[in-house]
Amino acid sequence: MRLYGWRRLLLAFGLGAVIALGQAPIGFWWASLAGLAGLVWLVCLAEGSRAAFWLGLAAGTGHFGLALSWIVEPFLIDIARHGWMAPFAVVILSAGLGLFWAVAAAVAWRMPVPALGFVATFTALEGLRGVVLTGFPWSMVGHVWIGTPVDQLAAALGPSGLTLVTVLAAALPVLWRGRGLVGAALLLAVVAAAGHWRLSAPLPEGPAGTVRLVQPNAEQALKWDQALADEHLGRLLALTAEGQVADLTIWPETAVPYMLEYAPSVAGMVARASQGRPVALGIQREEAGRNYNSLRVLEGTGDELTRYDKHHLVPFGEYFPFGDLAYRWFGITAFAAQSGATYSAGPGPMVLDLGPLGRVLPLICYEAVFPRLVNAAPERADWMLQITNDAWFGVWTGPFQHFAQARLRAVEQGLPLLRVANTGVTAVIDARGRVLDQLPFGTMGVLDTAIPGALPPTPYARFGDGPVLLLLAGLALLALRRTRAGGH
Repeated sequence: MRLYGWRRLLLAFGLGAVIALGQAPIGFWWASLAGLAGLVWLVCLAEGSRAAFWLGLAAGTGHFGLALSWIVEPFLIDIARHGWMAPFAVVILSAGLGLFWAVAAAVAWRMPVPALGFVATFTALEGLRGVVLTGFPWSMVGHVWIGTPVDQLAAALGPSGLTLVTVLAAALPVLWRGRGLVGAALLLAVVAAAGHWRLSAPLPEGPAGTVRLVQPNAEQALKWDQALADEHLGRLLALTAEGQVADLTIWPETAVPYMLEYAPSVAGMVARASQGRPVALGIQREEAGRNYNSLRVLEGTGDELTRYDKHHLVPFGEYFPFGDLAYRWFGITAFAAQSGATYSAGPGPMVLDLGPLGRVLPLICYEAVFPRLVNAAPERADWMLQITNDAWFGVWTGPFQHFAQARLRAVEQGLPLLRVANTGVTAVIDARGRVLDQLPFGTMGVLDTAIPGALPPTPYARFGDGPVLLLLAGLALLALRRTRAGGH
């Protein structure tokens, strides 16, 4: 039975929402597979590439509308100023990202085997949206496997490889019905078995020493209230001084409500709280009239040992296009910039040497969603550190999706990751993406831990997306062959 007009678009929109059910924290990967199979079927039945385009757009809008519903949360922090923007943000972002699905569907329809063509074009366009206009690789279809043995495929093929396997498994039953269903089950079974085998292997020991992860749980609406600044700093100092001293203490993103340039006494207070041990601070800093979102590591004396400035900033959140002019002419500032109109970008990825605790690759918040940025590190680190403030993302889905993507970075690189959130998910992740320990969500506390061991560089760390691109090229050639299977 053919469906026409708005009913077909409504079905595509609903299928997109079903596909989103595989994203964290729900994790219904089987629903994502069923929704994708329905979408591939609709694209193959479309009357033309224009119809396929609209079907793809409807499905993409439905998917991102549900998966990224947390995007309203930053606008509700100061609802009087920004609340009116929330519905526009959801619609514009969802439809904008849905365009990638629309183009994939339209191009695939023109291929002699559109079901296979959709696998190739969809995977390629999903990867492309992680790059275009600074990129936004959030809620990729392949993310539905995070936390299952299938996610170990990312060590070889990255997130695009996971997306490729997912869409291919959904498309095979559309191509060959019963035989395709068996083929899809075998494909996923083989990948899962390989993942189980990889997870069963032992891990090496990590650097010696104790690390304390501090989760202050400051409410975002009150985080920058000057009347509460001393209270928030006192909370961090008390958590740092609590119990047995750690070899390194880590505070989350923008944890300190002061700048060391204007409040030099803070460094001494931190040194006393840590009993003369190093502390890594998420803090803003200013230099030559520019403001940075930074990680600064203070020695036990309070002097700076090393630092990292966030280099991939959140559009409109941490910087505004032509930000200086926008502020000067219209008074427009970025959401999260609490000093000046916008943050400035740091020079790029870097690895910090922490002596006996090893070399660490720092990631500040949003940077952990970009696998290509992690792959761009100038040298191999011993572990990764993400400091973040997930209070911006609400309490329902956003923080857990952000956490899931951090886990995937560990799988891709074969490196452990320590994650420290103001509020969100503070956790220890091993080199295969497993959660070894974590603090309860939305609570104040500390987590004392050791740094897990690292694996040798993975194929993805060595070759990036190159192997996936070769696979996609091969699939595209198959889709361009004029066979009867999956044709118009």
